[in-house]
Amino acid sequence: MRIRRAAAVVAAFLLTGCYHAVIQTGRPESSDVITLKWANSFVYGLVPPPVVETAARCTNGVAKVETQHSFLNILAHIVTFGIYTPIQIDVTCAARGTASADPVIKVEKGMTAEQAMNAAVGMAVEKDSPVYVQF
Repeated sequence: MRIRRAAAVVAAFLLTGCYHAVIQTGRPESSDVITLKWANSFVYGLVPPPVVETAARCTNGVAKVETQHSFLNILAHIVTFGIYTPIQIDVTCAARGTASADPVIKVEKGMTAEQAMNAAVGMAVEKDSPVYVQF
């Protein structure tokens, strides 16, 4: 019985850092970071957490989004048998002056979404950089 408990404790510690995803936009990072230590997700992550609203705080856009399971997040997952699966989300805002560096396609009256997206794809290939479509 003691061996099983010890194995369970060792497994819990070994599995605490197994999920970590980083998405980078290529923009320079600022020191402003939005952290949600307990973003509520359910049923093994099949019901995702709500969208993190960053527009008010990250006026220059987002530089990096990082998601991970902390030790306490995994503990909550184990205790609830996967029904409650919280994650930690860290959003790093982009540095000042970088929001206007990328080209923008503004959808004007009479222009369809398909036309705007085709123009954006063409410009992205030509400039080899992201292009934003503003509706």
